Amino acid sequence: MQIADYCREVETYLCRKNDGHLIRIVGPSFDLVSGWAAQGVPLKVACSGIDRYFERYYRKGPRRRPVRIDFCEADVLEMFDEWRRAVGVTQSSVNSHQSSVNSRQSPVNSRQSPAGRSQSLPQHLERVVLRLTSARVSDSLGGEFDALIDRVAAELGAARAQAGGLRGPARQALIDRLSALDAELLQQARRVLDGAAAASLARDADEELAGFRSGMAPEAFARAREAAMDRLVRERFVLPTIAYEQA
Repeated sequence: MQIADYCREVETYLCRKNDGHLIRIVGPSFDLVSGWAAQGVPLKVACSGIDRYFERYYRKGPRRRPVRIDFCEADVLEMFDEWRRAVGVTQSSVNSHQSSVNSRQSPVNSRQSPAGRSQSLPQHLERVVLRLTSARVSDSLGGEFDALIDRVAAELGAARAQAGGLRGPARQALIDRLSALDAELLQQARRVLDGAAAASLARDADEELAGFRSGMAPEAFARAREAAMDRLVRERFVLPTIAYEQA
């Protein structure tokens, strides 16, 4: 996707989020969004960052005026940073992609993704339990998945009571258990997908990684594609990341 097309897609998405009120992406705003495209921020990831800003905006009460894209910058870059870490795209791959884009087009300004805001282990567990409850209520996975969600939620609920006081090997054992539960949840969610849905997610994963594929070894790309699929499965079924990444 050319940078101008990318900016138009973001502008259209922002218009929908603003209930049809058009805020043009021109001037400094165009430079900002062009920078996202140059870094290789997938369009869907940029839209997810915009969604995150709007969710926070709605929580403050009735909206008073349309949102400009500049207000969403921190959330978009944070979502991109989370996406990179989830699929295994390194900062050097981002830099290489950006240099390649800039060599073909006029150089654009861009800002690097900020370091993600870290959560304590108890905060992480609280957030995961809440999102698991939401996933169960949505019933997007079907009734046969409820038993697994209930078991995982109960186990995590019990872990919350002691997580803040765990140290050393006991804390590491809990973190290892979270990774195992995360893998189990994803494996079961993938089984729910039919052939058409799995193929659609695979195409989306390839699209997200398209800008980085030429600079990745085949093995690295295969790992990144699987990780991108996992992220898309989570998104489809509104599942949290149970695994805990230590700062």
